[in-house]
Amino acid sequence: MRANLLCVLAAGAGVVLCGGPALAHHSFAAEFDSTKPITLTGTVTKVEWMNPHAHFLVDVKDDAGKVTCWDFELGSPNALMRQGWTRTSLKPGDVVTVNAYRSKDGTPLANARQITLADGRKVFAGSSQDGGPTQ
Repeated sequence: MRANLLCVLAAGAGVVLCGGPALAHHSFAAEFDSTKPITLTGTVTKVEWMNPHAHFLVDVKDDAGKVTCWDFELGSPNALMRQGWTRTSLKPGDVVTVNAYRSKDGTPLANARQITLADGRKVFAGSSQDGGPTQ
């Protein structure tokens, strides 16, 4: 009896712990504005390879020299790997140009659509939104 109770409690804890990331997931339209495409160039400072979406941070310098750290959302790590990405496809120090959609709240957060690497290669960012900017 005690063993059954422990199994039920362990299973319940597993459901609660695994449910957190699923609850945090959102639709594209809930957070990003498809009428606000942007293109930014800067230096990658961090890559976060995690579910439900990978992210990478880029320091972007404006015309006045002010640096803003942009957070770009990618697809899930699984979707990126199916397209040939690895954990080292983007590295801190890489200079990239990102075509993306801005967040609705105006913060420096965007849903990446396409990334142009320093060598000119263009890679799809695994975005959930089709018809992304292709500038």
